[in-house]
Amino acid sequence: MITKENSISVDSKGLIYKKITHGNVSVELSKFPAQGSSEYHAMLQMQVSQDDAATQFKKIDEALLSLLQSDDLQGVRLVFKRYFVSDAINQASLIVNETLEHENAAVSLVQQPPLNGSKIALWAYLVENGDVQSNNEGATLTHVLTKQTTTLQRSHYKHLYTTQLHSHEKNELMETYTIFNDYTAELGKHGCSLKDNCIRTWIFVYGVDVHYTRMVNARRSYFDKEGLTDKTHYIASTGIEGKYMHADSIVLMDAYAVEGIKPEQVTYLKGLSHLNPTIEYGVTFERATAVDYGDRRHIYVSGTASIDNKGEVVHPHDIRKQIDRTVENIEVLLAEAESGMEDIAQMIVYLRDTADYQLVSSYMDQNYPSIPKVIVWAPVCRPGWLIEIECMAIKKIENKMFENF
Repeated sequence: MITKENSISVDSKGLIYKKITHGNVSVELSKFPAQGSSEYHAMLQMQVSQDDAATQFKKIDEALLSLLQSDDLQGVRLVFKRYFVSDAINQASLIVNETLEHENAAVSLVQQPPLNGSKIALWAYLVENGDVQSNNEGATLTHVLTKQTTTLQRSHYKHLYTTQLHSHEKNELMETYTIFNDYTAELGKHGCSLKDNCIRTWIFVYGVDVHYTRMVNARRSYFDKEGLTDKTHYIASTGIEGKYMHADSIVLMDAYAVEGIKPEQVTYLKGLSHLNPTIEYGVTFERATAVDYGDRRHIYVSGTASIDNKGEVVHPHDIRKQIDRTVENIEVLLAEAESGMEDIAQMIVYLRDTADYQLVSSYMDQNYPSIPKVIVWAPVCRPGWLIEIECMAIKKIENKMFENF
């Protein structure tokens, strides 16, 4: 049974935040309310972590199922979920459970250990109404944790979630090129392209301190081929430490695209007062991307760290000051989309040093107690960055030029 832990809080911009419990699983939930098309982000984490991995997985999944069956979420469909785990090789098989065969949601699993001492945390994205379909052919490990595309079809747009893109070349350059090639082919099946339809990627690199540069080189080469340059645009992205369930894969990617989107609906946010164009230090991603629909604006903030507009690390060795600068950079990007921290629907915090967890956790609880968030171990692409934060925000707008979400 789910029991309410805190009262609902509503901010001035329209997001509703809620904290609930299911046994010893805490659930942080955000809701963007809209008639017939509300959106939800949920972060599920163990409050007590002495249980073995199988028990923790079971409790997390039971809490998610209970959430889906609650009166507040009638007519809501699970679209996407990502498991953050402490040991992908040994724990991957645990996601195959009794409830999986009844869902078509996109499934992602990455080894980025939750830093609250548990073995698993879960981020889930849910949408009211809409048709959710997947090319997942059954509840088996082979189908669930290999390349999978799930579609959310609404009245006008089709949202594509492609997860667990990987290769086995044991070479980060070749793997990256293969992954993007496979993803481009997958988009083509839906009449989409990387340049025109992909909104967001997450690229996980095993051994990021060693293998990140060659991944970046392969991505830049592939983007050039596809017409993604500093003269056109790139894609919002997080590139960070993360491990797939098979040790012979160095690079793993999840991606999100929208069929039916028009170029004029998409804005690339720069934050040039605080950040420099990423191409200036050799990487090719957008700091943040805003997508406008008739009734709302989605803002995807890439992995953001303590950096200045010259591309330099700000406040080396000082985690407390790096948090402040990272948040300040995010605020600048959100402001460019006429939004703010109060519009954030979910947040992922990545730390290089596990010893910084208590300080960072206390900071987040004090300053952003309502936002669904998870803190995981995942070194950032540049060793000097002790913390990186990504987030998604949703803002209510009215634009009759575009179809509603």
